[in-house]
Order: sequence, then structure tokens, then C-alpha cells
Amino acid sequence: MKKSILFGLFFMLTSLMYAQSPIGTWKTIDDETKQAKSYVEIFEKDGKLYGKVSKILTKGKENAKCTECTGALKNKPILGLQILSGLKKEGKEWSGGKIIDPTNGKEYKAKMTLNGVDKLDVRGYIGISLMGRTQTWQRVK
Repeated sequence: MKKSILFGLFFMLTSLMYAQSPIGTWKTIDDETKQAKSYVEIFEKDGKLYGKVSKILTKGKENAKCTECTGALKNKPILGLQILSGLKKEGKEWSGGKIIDPTNGKEYKAKMTLNGVDKLDVRGYIGISLMGRTQTWQRVK
């Protein structure tokens, strides 16, 4: 009995911590079509958050490459591509990192904020945060 209560408490605390963190898998939504595009897996490494494309949902684009990317990412498969890097927790948001848009190959400054339990507002911008756009990603359960 005590073990099951302890297990239940541990499960609840773990779920609560998970819900307050962007670590996990998120579904991205296309700005124009409002259709789901991909899954991005966000993970922590050395105290910073990173994200890579773990699944492409758009039919016919499963093997797409980042043809517009430059440098080492040029012509790399989008599946598995690290698109988020170096975000640090600052108050209620994660910022100070970068995001790559594999559609146009451009790199932007990035910040993220949890919007409830199952939504993540991801903002890419140039210079100051006012000069950018925000996408709302949905947690994949």
C-alpha cells in the first residue's frame, strides 16, 4: 500500500515537472495552411535547451533537405535537423538561443514561453523581439 502511494506521488510530481518544462515532443503548425508540419523533440544538454525535427508530417516532404540552409547544414535532411539551440531559462521563458527555419534556411534569435500545459509559444526574431513572429506548438502526448 505504501509503495503504491509513493509511486503515485512520484508519478504526479514527475508529471507536474514535465508539464512545466518545454522538454518533450511538440507538433509544429504551418502559419499559412494551419496544418501540422512536423514534430520537434526538445531536450536539455549542459543546462541549455535544443530541438531537432523528429518527424515530418507533410506528405511528400518526409525526405526533404534543407536546400536553403548555408554552411554545414546545406542540403542536410530536415528529418533529424537541429533547429533550436542554446536556449536558457530566464524567468518564465527560455531565451538567448537560435532557431533555424528549414523552409528558407534563415537563422533567427529565439525565445520560448509555455502557454498553459500543452502549448509552447516559440518566437523567432531579428534584432529585437518586436521584429519577428511567434508560432504556437502543441505538446505531443
